[in-house]
Amino acid sequence: MTHIPPPAVELGILDAELRQLDARRAQLLHRRAWLLTVLQPVRPAPVLSPPPAAPPRREATAPSVQNVLLLLGATLLILAAIAFTLVSWGSMGIAGRALVLGAVTLATLGAPVVLLRRGLRSTAESLAGLGLALTVLDAYALHEVAFPDGDGVTFAAAAATALTALWTAYGIGLAALPNPADARTEQAGVTHPTDPRTNPADIAAHPNPTGPRPDATGSAALPSPPTSRADQPSPTLLLPLPAALAVAQLPLLLWAIAAGGGPHTITAALLLTAVTDMVVALRVSPKAVRLVAAGGAFGMGGWGVLAAGVISLDATGPGAAARAAALFVLAAAGAFGAAWLATGRGLRTGTAAAGGLFLVAALGGVLRASLPADWTVPGYLACGVALLALVRGRLPEPVRHGLGWASGAVQASAVLWTLPVVGVTLLGPAAWLSHAWSGAPGDARDAAAVGAFWPAHAATTPLVLAAVAAVLARMVRNAEWQPQARTAALTLAWATAITVPPALQLPYSVGLLVQGLAIIALLALAHRAATLLALLASLSLAALSLATESGTLVVLASLTAAFAVAARRDRLAPASAAASLGYATALACAVGAALDWRPEHTALLVLAVPVAAALLAARLREPATTTAVEITGTVAALVAIGLSSLELPMFALVSALCGVIAAGTALRPERRNVGYAAAALFILATWVRLSAWDVGSPEAYTLAVSVPALLVGALRRRREPNTSSWTAYGPGLAATLAPSLLAAWADAHWTRPLLLGTAALLVTLIGARHRLQAPLLLGGATLVLDTLHELAPYLAQAVGALPRWAPPALAGALLLALGATYEQRIRDARRVREVLGRMN
Repeated sequence: MTHIPPPAVELGILDAELRQLDARRAQLLHRRAWLLTVLQPVRPAPVLSPPPAAPPRREATAPSVQNVLLLLGATLLILAAIAFTLVSWGSMGIAGRALVLGAVTLATLGAPVVLLRRGLRSTAESLAGLGLALTVLDAYALHEVAFPDGDGVTFAAAAATALTALWTAYGIGLAALPNPADARTEQAGVTHPTDPRTNPADIAAHPNPTGPRPDATGSAALPSPPTSRADQPSPTLLLPLPAALAVAQLPLLLWAIAAGGGPHTITAALLLTAVTDMVVALRVSPKAVRLVAAGGAFGMGGWGVLAAGVISLDATGPGAAARAAALFVLAAAGAFGAAWLATGRGLRTGTAAAGGLFLVAALGGVLRASLPADWTVPGYLACGVALLALVRGRLPEPVRHGLGWASGAVQASAVLWTLPVVGVTLLGPAAWLSHAWSGAPGDARDAAAVGAFWPAHAATTPLVLAAVAAVLARMVRNAEWQPQARTAALTLAWATAITVPPALQLPYSVGLLVQGLAIIALLALAHRAATLLALLASLSLAALSLATESGTLVVLASLTAAFAVAARRDRLAPASAAASLGYATALACAVGAALDWRPEHTALLVLAVPVAAALLAARLREPATTTAVEITGTVAALVAIGLSSLELPMFALVSALCGVIAAGTALRPERRNVGYAAAALFILATWVRLSAWDVGSPEAYTLAVSVPALLVGALRRRREPNTSSWTAYGPGLAATLAPSLLAAWADAHWTRPLLLGTAALLVTLIGARHRLQAPLLLGGATLVLDTLHELAPYLAQAVGALPRWAPPALAGALLLALGATYEQRIRDARRVREVLGRMN
């Protein structure tokens, strides 16, 4: 019977057979495609024609080539004309000379008119430049022929005036020529935008019968839009008018020189020329003309202002100073005129500032010539401050800002003038460090400038500083700049206070009192900047007080108390507390010196400062203040240690006391690490004391380290049982055992080795009892080495009693034993290999 599987099984069999058929079909199709590709004929690859070569790149444009050629041509013609005028002039008669130069000049100047009508503007520009150069040669030739013996400066002034007028008229005449583009536009039938026929209302009311006719598509052909005059090239040349303005810089100056004018007249001519240039620069439209005018205004104006400044400084009386002031007033008028006519905000502000500075120079110069030399800077400063009255007026805002900047520049310059005096007042007293308590100087100036040069004419320095401080405090109202202004005013007020005694040559004691009161006032303000200034002033005051013994003691005590009171305020606590402790340290040193104590005894007095610092730090709660107090106390302790280093017993005592202070500090939870410093100080004190007693045994030094170290290790093992014995006891044991072992090996007696061996045996037994590696190994090693040291003579004696063959025999026996052991190990390895082979 035929076995028929269940339907589900039969369905699976059919699906598997169909998948096999699909896979075989795909394989056959892939093979067929490959055979078709093999049987197809091979076609040759198409030959690609090379790409056409790119045209050569042009390195210059046509306009640039044209301009270069025209410039070279004009230059060569000008050089030829100069050569003709200078070299070949004498070979012709008067009529020939006039005819040649006149004809060439007129032809050259007239050619641009024709060229402009034909639209050749660049060529016209070149010929115009040539023609202008020929006019200069004409003027030179005229002088050589007609006025050979005349005044050259006068003729140059007249020629410059004539050339200015001629070139200006020539440029204006060329600008008045009609534009050839307009004529071509009218000939083409294009109406002008202002033609009534283009009015939309007229076109709507009266249709143009001759208007555009419809084209083949039925739509009307619209005419092209008319071209405006602004779109066409202008016939005006760029060169004549700027050249005329450039020559116009000379006439006034040359006429002033020709007229025999002095420095005032020449300077006035320069300033008038600059004012004229300024007006042209701000009111004339061509850009080239404006650029030349601006350059002339700055150049001639700068030259004129510089000359006016020299004249003002050389003025010896009010009359000469007034004439110089008139020049500055002229310059200021030009600057204010520029500020009024200009349109840019920056330009208006800058010119107004320049005008303000010129006014200050004018009025200040008059005051300088009228007042003593000490009042020169205050006079200029007063004029600068007076400008602020104009700032609050109804002037335009840019002008007011410019005047404000001018006033600020004058005030800043005045403050810079006072810096040498302030520097000598602050830094000069440092010279008293080299000869302290040598006696009171004659006055405050001698005390401040003991090692420096006092600047001349500096009596009015405090007045200048006070005036600028008052201006900053009252005039600056801007909320953004007001804090900076107040800080600057405070600094200047402090500088005023400290410079008053030396500037006025007040007594020495008055100078100390004034500086002390200034420091107290600064601390009373409770401001960071004021505190910084107070610290700086206190250093200068402390150095200044070194001239006398009483002054030093009083000043240092006052500074200590003042900064201690200021430290009660939280904002000033860190700096003030540190300063108070620092001056207390200096006071202790000064008291010891006043009592004729030796430095090592003075160190005991200085230790009062670190004690006070440690007690104070324990009560403070503010971290910054605490840190500042502790650092200052540490520095004071180091000073005490340094003072006591000249005598070993006192050095040991001071070090021990510092260790006590450090140990007391380490009792605070947050200062546990200070305990290490306390231990180091105690050890240092012990060693120094032993050295002072001439103790040479190392155990006396090492036991002072080992005993505390072992105690600390035991406490740590009790708190942390997992601590290694090497960490707990290793350093303490090694600190004593190692130096003692070295000393025992060098000791010829038996006492030290016996005591060391006993101690090492005790340490070894303790390590064995408690199963601790460090005591066991360190004690055992020390015991073995100490025993070898003691038995060394006997071993040497035994070795000497042996026969000569004994050492070689012992060495041979040792080598045989080693060889036998090595052979046995090789045999055992061979047996293991054979057993493994049989198992395989």
